[in-house]
Amino acid sequence: MKVALVHDYLNEFGGAERVLKSLAEMYPEAPIYTAFRVRGSTADEYFKDKIIKESWLAPILKWKKLYSPLRFLAPVIWGSFDFSDYDLVISSASWYITKGIETRGKTKHICYLHTPPRFLYGYQTAMEWQRYWLVRIYAKLVNGFLKNYDFKSAQKPDLIIVNSRNVQARCQRFYNRKSEVIYPPVKVREIQAFNQNTKKEGFYLMVSRVVGAKGIELAMMAAKKGRFELKIVGEKAGLLWEEKKWERLKTAKVEFLGRLADDELWKIYGRAKGFLAMATDEDFGMTVVEAQAAGTPVIAYRAGGYKETVKEGETGLFFDKYFAEGLLEAMKKFEKTEFDKRKIANWVSKFDEETFVRDFRKQAGIIAKKNK
Repeated sequence: MKVALVHDYLNEFGGAERVLKSLAEMYPEAPIYTAFRVRGSTADEYFKDKIIKESWLAPILKWKKLYSPLRFLAPVIWGSFDFSDYDLVISSASWYITKGIETRGKTKHICYLHTPPRFLYGYQTAMEWQRYWLVRIYAKLVNGFLKNYDFKSAQKPDLIIVNSRNVQARCQRFYNRKSEVIYPPVKVREIQAFNQNTKKEGFYLMVSRVVGAKGIELAMMAAKKGRFELKIVGEKAGLLWEEKKWERLKTAKVEFLGRLADDELWKIYGRAKGFLAMATDEDFGMTVVEAQAAGTPVIAYRAGGYKETVKEGETGLFFDKYFAEGLLEAMKKFEKTEFDKRKIANWVSKFDEETFVRDFRKQAGIIAKKNK
């Protein structure tokens, strides 16, 4: 079976790119079609040995980060690729609407949907560009067109697979389409083995791209008031207004560690006393699963994908009041709760990469048979 992979673009390496990496390992001969790639970026480094096919608009899109304001070109980008030589095309779809690709005849299309584009449906996004009035006017004009395109694009795949029941509900609500849930691949067993003898230390941990919508400001406010040690792992987006805000909140007990290699990341997961998950409506949240795989309990805001990945009272605690005092209140309870490291790690075994590969291959096989 001849397979092609499609992904938004290759720049930062995050959860969606981890899914793409697993798909690329499952189908090693499959080229990756993408709107553009930024050479030397963290995502590009992971896929440098793959055949990458960029759209003809790539030079314009990545110049000065024009891919965001030029998002209205999505129909042109995805319509420009020819997939007629493939039996199966797998699109990894998020905010750049890759599910809009065109497949015909014998070519089948499976869409792995990370989420419907958050900016189109009122969800908080990583970069709140609409804080500027001119951008709000532009977005209103463009987003009406893109919302219609997004809906039509969602009717094209032969099968939509979603990363959580949370996103499954969005898929039904916004696209009126049924979908299959296959949780994203997490290297649960490797992380467990890596942390068998890791000793706990006294700090709390966050792992996230350092942007808005991830709750970093809330965690820092709580750290300042509660005077606890907080380590934050992740790439900064270089947004001046966010940097200034975080600088005002920073104390000697808050440390930004930047991006870490996987082995360093797995180690710090295991060393942490607790993991903070602060996003208000996370699609799924792979880092929460990774932390638990390392035997580290979680304090999470009761929303989104966290409700599927954290078992309250056994692998972590939820809090409901989204302000510093609400988090600190949960942390007091957390400090008094005894968690079993083994039970925490066992709970997340269902999210292991092996399960993702098995279930995805099964669905791909069902779709492939429809060609015959």
